[in-house]
Amino acid sequence: MTGSLQVVRTPRYEADLVAIGEYIARHNTDAAYDMLVLLESQVDQLADPNFPRRTGRVPGTLELVAHPNYIVLLEQTDTTVTALALMHVARRYP
Repeated sequence: MTGSLQVVRTPRYEADLVAIGEYIARHNTDAAYDMLVLLESQVDQLADPNFPRRTGRVPGTLELVAHPNYIVLLEQTDTTVTALALMHVARRYP
């Protein structure tokens, strides 16, 4: 795979991102902002097909370890990579 991929974010991913930001902001708004910027920048980098991702625990998916505490669940085709969900690593999954 060469070139760049289109990065797509699902409504579930977007909702997960907002929920994480709101949770962190209850304690520290600056930390919440920094975390959201970090997570989004990691997802943006998925446009590079060589940006690291690993085989997902659900068949047909990939995972991005966007932060030591957060994983992005992904689906990828030859032209797109879709951020399906964002979850804390302590969450039982799948």
